[in-house]
Amino acid sequence: MHKVWIEAALNGAWTRERQPAIPVSVEEIVADGIAAAKAGAAIIHLHAYDVATGRQRDDYDIYAPIIEGIRAKVDAIVYPTLPITGSGYAGELRSAQERYAHLERLAKNGLAEWGVIDPGSAVFTRFDQIARGEAGYTYFNPDEHFREGMRIAADYGVRPSYAIYEAGCTRLGAATAASMPKVPTPVYRFMFAEEFCFGFPPREHYLDTHLALVDEVAPGAPWMVAGLGVDIRPLIAPAVAHSGHIRVGLEDRPWGVAETNRGLVEEAVRLVRAAGGEPATAAEVRAACAAIDVAGGRAGH
Repeated sequence: MHKVWIEAALNGAWTRERQPAIPVSVEEIVADGIAAAKAGAAIIHLHAYDVATGRQRDDYDIYAPIIEGIRAKVDAIVYPTLPITGSGYAGELRSAQERYAHLERLAKNGLAEWGVIDPGSAVFTRFDQIARGEAGYTYFNPDEHFREGMRIAADYGVRPSYAIYEAGCTRLGAATAASMPKVPTPVYRFMFAEEFCFGFPPREHYLDTHLALVDEVAPGAPWMVAGLGVDIRPLIAPAVAHSGHIRVGLEDRPWGVAETNRGLVEEAVRLVRAAGGEPATAAEVRAACAAIDVAGGRAGH
């Protein structure tokens, strides 16, 4: 039976103005992460917040107690994001070193198994903005920023979680990983969308397109279906059938939903089992990743 990795993306950078149900404080995020893990998520992804401003703040001193708090109660792979620069969600464009400073410090202290290391920029314009005649924005991720994240991955054995917004993200990510054999095998996270203009809507033939390209440029690499402003459920059964993995959570859902991360994970578990899969534990995810690294000659850590 295929062991399916379930990732829970707890909050995102949206703030409560856009996604009212997300956890924001350290205590809320820890409790939500523990609940999601107990419901069946082996991987927990989160954005740290400054509760005084209600905005994302990528600070080691906020991330560390969240990661430690979740891992003290459950066995889970817990990993942070990076600033979504170029938006009103998380500040202006900073230097590569500033954007990844929290990840490097977390890695030095054994608190970062995975990290968001994104190959390429993406247009985050929403369709409702277009309808109102409003400009959207671009998530800027310059090459030197991507390479700084990959340097940290190589130095500390942090596994890159690639957000694949467009086909070029896959090609850039695969080529860069091939040139840096000390980097653990990246996870290709296909970002589908309904409310945003980037990428593909969540339809099976578009998943097939993603998979054809990964098979060509990064054969054997792990991948999962995910997205923003999206209902990913139609792709869960196809992902299981193709030996892939899934991400659910309030970060990825359309804005304003009345749902919980625990409920989304519980539903994902039911859908995975209905499709013939079985949710993996964190230990099983780590073991699978280690085997993929060995098979790809990436067993340096």
